[in-house]
Amino acid sequence: MNVKGPQEATLDSAFLLMASNIGAQKARAMKSGTGAFDVDEFITELLSFMGGAQQMEDQLPEDSDDEQVDGADATLNWEKIGRKALAQSRRVPVMDFMLGPLTIEQKKRNVVKRAKLEKNKEDLKRPQELKEEDISRSPNETTKNVAILQKLLNDNPDPINLFKFIINPNDFAQSVENIFYLSFLIRDGHVAFEIQDGEPIIYPCEPPTDEDRMGGGLRKRQLVTQFDMATWRRAIEVFNITETKIPQRPAAQTRLGDKWYG
Repeated sequence: MNVKGPQEATLDSAFLLMASNIGAQKARAMKSGTGAFDVDEFITELLSFMGGAQQMEDQLPEDSDDEQVDGADATLNWEKIGRKALAQSRRVPVMDFMLGPLTIEQKKRNVVKRAKLEKNKEDLKRPQELKEEDISRSPNETTKNVAILQKLLNDNPDPINLFKFIINPNDFAQSVENIFYLSFLIRDGHVAFEIQDGEPIIYPCEPPTDEDRMGGGLRKRQLVTQFDMATWRRAIEVFNITETKIPQRPAAQTRLGDKWYG
């Protein structure tokens, strides 16, 4: 047929494309159908290979052609299919494990009884017994040292820097003790504590009378200060403290029985 117009050529092209698509679909359907896996056919062939089909035919009764016989109890040759599958596998056969362990002989543990150690009573040492007269009681060091600080301030009543008075440049521990003793004098009103020009100043003063205490004109204030070794060294450097105002005290010793502890 001769094509004379463009419209006819367009229709012919569309028809040819549609026919090609239909042909391709038919070809794919035929190819997939031929390669399909039939489960029923596979089971039938498998039973036949293992000898099950022949046994089922032998067990059928003569007068029942249409009756189905259950072949579940028929003996199939599984070793035959196993050898066939084993020929296609590269896995090495493993050994079977034993049912249960071997007989184990339980060993009895020998319990060794140790003899009780008896100590000689003569070798035993008893702790030292301390009696009241063995402890030498020293006088109250706190009261004694507080009185020493009060006398030093009364002998020099001029205001003095707190750090210059309490710091011992050679002994940090005694510097801490000096603050402790001074706190009693400030608490009882024998020493005044003020801040003058940014410096802590102390000086002796008259303690309040009983009338002052009963009148309610006094107000108690509590001051908590931090004094560590860094502060002690810094104060020595800032205020150029080279000697102590409070005499060096000997190290305290306590006598217990016939021994001294310092």
